[in-house]
Amino acid sequence: MSARALMFQGTGSDVGKSLIVAGLCRAFADRGLSVAPFKPQNMSNNAAVAQGGEIGRAQALQAKAARLTPHVDMNPVLLKPESEGGAQVIVQGQRAATLSARAYFSRRQEFLPAVLESFRRLAAAHDLILVEGAGSPAEVNLRAGDIANMGFAAEIDAPVVLIGDIHRGGVIAQLIGTLAVLDAADAGRIRGFLINNFHGDPALFADGRAFIEERTGRPVLGVIPHFPDAARLPAEDALALQTANAMSPASPANPSPTISGVGRGRGAVGGHAHITVPRLARIANFDDLDPLRAAPGVRLSLIPPGRALPGDADLVILPGSKSTRADMAFLRQQGWDIDIMAHARRGGRVLGICGGYQMLGRTIADPDGLEGEPGATAGLGLLDVETVLTGEKTVRETTARHVATDTAITAYEIHLGRTTGPDAARPFALIGETPDGAVSADGRIAGTYLHGAFTSDAFRRAFLRQLGAHDAGPSYEATINATLDALAGHLAHHIDLDALLDLAVPAGRA
Repeated sequence: MSARALMFQGTGSDVGKSLIVAGLCRAFADRGLSVAPFKPQNMSNNAAVAQGGEIGRAQALQAKAARLTPHVDMNPVLLKPESEGGAQVIVQGQRAATLSARAYFSRRQEFLPAVLESFRRLAAAHDLILVEGAGSPAEVNLRAGDIANMGFAAEIDAPVVLIGDIHRGGVIAQLIGTLAVLDAADAGRIRGFLINNFHGDPALFADGRAFIEERTGRPVLGVIPHFPDAARLPAEDALALQTANAMSPASPANPSPTISGVGRGRGAVGGHAHITVPRLARIANFDDLDPLRAAPGVRLSLIPPGRALPGDADLVILPGSKSTRADMAFLRQQGWDIDIMAHARRGGRVLGICGGYQMLGRTIADPDGLEGEPGATAGLGLLDVETVLTGEKTVRETTARHVATDTAITAYEIHLGRTTGPDAARPFALIGETPDGAVSADGRIAGTYLHGAFTSDAFRRAFLRQLGAHDAGPSYEATINATLDALAGHLAHHIDLDALLDLAVPAGRA
């Protein structure tokens, strides 16, 4: 094992760990280092496909930042919540079990050998491993058996940089308080701090920085100003959806970054289209929406629970779901089924992606209880198809051709179940000669199992033209890479990168 390792932990969730690691992957790769991201344990329903397995979306983005192909070793344990009390456990890319929270925490040490095996493989192939923790090490009640934060750091004898988000308030207490609650050995692993998301002049925090350093005896390695272009990058945590509309700048195509159900009648106007998405309780792979949100000809509205779907939409997208039957019930509970049926009667278009596709059919049957109690749930009936959930999971990257526009799609699939019926004779796309999805006889209702399709520029532009919208924006992938370059430059300007490299040491006991 030749790689040096440095671990980044946070004072809490959503303090910017994933974003900072992505930016540092690009910054160190630009210095000529072979750098790889690693997250021992992640929890997210926004998964990416890597070599036929699943990893967290953040690690796929970090791999892109490092100019690497994503690999299942970069996130060896992925937890995908299926209900309030349980989650699917993905180990080295493959589904290993479905466990309650209590069962997982009692058994998580069983997964440590796989975590260490993945880390060793990466360490043998690269110069530098940037390790991202999960949640916070300050949750000392979870320390026994931990494999995500200090437990893993202890296994490989890694130094730790602790990240706090100043915009939340109380960052001094966050950092010093985390040290205070850790035992001496764990506290000793923390070698420095990063303060993220500063708004205003960082020089105004000089006294606070000095106080932290004096009180802890550890350096503040950087005060990082807010990076507004982070909104251009795929988000992993569903918390990002709470402010997703605010991420889209106001423009003629997006006249208001807030959710609005008023303003004009349905139908694209002046080359612009309004796309509405209900925010399902168990929404998954919601980065499907990112290229549409970025398109200059689109106003995309994510509708939270408790709000009706606006009547002026040109297209309603039913997104992916980690638990399709439960989200079908949630959709009805919100009254969104009534809104969608009314939209369809007015001649509006509907697109279902993966779980959303299954909801558009007549029934979703789960005879083996894969998502909960065995049984069947009635769908919306907008497509003449039926879905049966089966234990065999499809996880693959693929290329396809959209039938209606004859454009190429690069995408991926992550789903349980088979969907069949008369409308499947009109496929949404062809994967080679194999049909995918279904389309209604009038062409206005469609479903597909293809995630990530809208990252394909030609397909996205052709699809939006069907709505009367113009997308003359730049390539989506080019935008992501340019944003990663900008993020790397931003971090390099505000962090002592040489000091970070000096902290990184060869991994020990792993």
